[in-house]
Amino acid sequence: MGEANAQTAVSQSTGKSAATAQKLDGKSLFETNCAQCHNPISVVVGPALKGVTQRVPDRNLLHAWIHNNTKVLASGNVYFNNLFNQYGRAPMNVFPGLTDQEIDAILDYVESYAQPVAATNTSVNPSAEQEDHSVLYGCVTFILAFFFLALALVNRNLKRLSDEKKGLPPPYRFPFYRHKSFIAAVSIVGMGLFAYWLTQAGTGIGNQQGYQPQQPIFFSHRVHAGLNQISCLYCHEGAWTSKKATVPPMNVCMNCHAAITVYHGERLFRPDGERVDPNEEIHKIYAHAGYDPDKGRFTHPGTPVEWIQVHNLPDFVFFSHAQHVHAGKVQCQTCHGPVQNMDEIYQFAPLTMGWCINCHRTTKVDFPGKDGKGGNKFYSTYTKLIDQLRSGEKDSITARDIGATDCQKCHY
Repeated sequence: MGEANAQTAVSQSTGKSAATAQKLDGKSLFETNCAQCHNPISVVVGPALKGVTQRVPDRNLLHAWIHNNTKVLASGNVYFNNLFNQYGRAPMNVFPGLTDQEIDAILDYVESYAQPVAATNTSVNPSAEQEDHSVLYGCVTFILAFFFLALALVNRNLKRLSDEKKGLPPPYRFPFYRHKSFIAAVSIVGMGLFAYWLTQAGTGIGNQQGYQPQQPIFFSHRVHAGLNQISCLYCHEGAWTSKKATVPPMNVCMNCHAAITVYHGERLFRPDGERVDPNEEIHKIYAHAGYDPDKGRFTHPGTPVEWIQVHNLPDFVFFSHAQHVHAGKVQCQTCHGPVQNMDEIYQFAPLTMGWCINCHRTTKVDFPGKDGKGGNKFYSTYTKLIDQLRSGEKDSITARDIGATDCQKCHY
């Protein structure tokens, strides 16, 4: 009877916590706190997490383990000590700041996780992702022009036959190319086409949209950021706090690949269709890191990887990742495109001044509400705009309202 009451109490507690967890975003919590070392359905640095609530039915024990795993290990728990030994006695991070409800939200997300279906080799240029109907339009235009010309000839012949029947003299045939209207129309169209070409050529200088160099190591963002859901900020940590997003050093790669030595995922291909051997690419990481996977230790000094820069702004342009990612809450995909679907990265956006200005004109910033509460405290000094929100004069604040279209904001 006592055991039944205890099980009932645990189930009631579990049900209540699960109901609360539904209000929380378990996926975001998992990606922020767990995705660096865990995946729901595959082994990364730590074990696959799906099914953990069946392996450890007591959620209170799971809460204790996640809050402070060293304390649970010290208590002599058999299951967790065996797990600790199985994964090389590597210490797991402690998360005292997570509430029980947040942990339940993570567990619920993990248990309901289904592997995403990924298309093979989706890393292609934007021009290949969109259907090109220019040939079809050209054929239709040619056919219509042909019918127009045929109808014009038929009409002229019918008029000629009609005039002959009436006994009228044939009209004087003045060459069409000597008509002033024709000469003026051709001149206007020609100058317009030349002006358009000149404008496009001038504004296209330095525009590398679609640029996709072959890197010295084939790194698939689709596998890492897409399938394995590794947060962008885990590798590009500078995007949150500094001007540069930074390229991750080899020791960041080795945080995972010291344990992940073999790739078991789907086949990978370069944009030209050439197949990639992922295990060979992993060994390139070991060579640059100075790591011997057979001995399981670093045996010689590493060498830097000569990555090829994809996104490059002119020297007179100022751009801060922290200002956009941290203060502005801009998602990486806004500028870099769907990186979670790319293998080798290409430049998704044109990154021209017009493109940036259009974004600043329309993007709403995380401004305090009409009551002055909430929002990003970075904008708390804009008291005039806050008053306009309160009075209803403005319903939202865009980046342009805070000076994001001023020349000196982006140009030295």
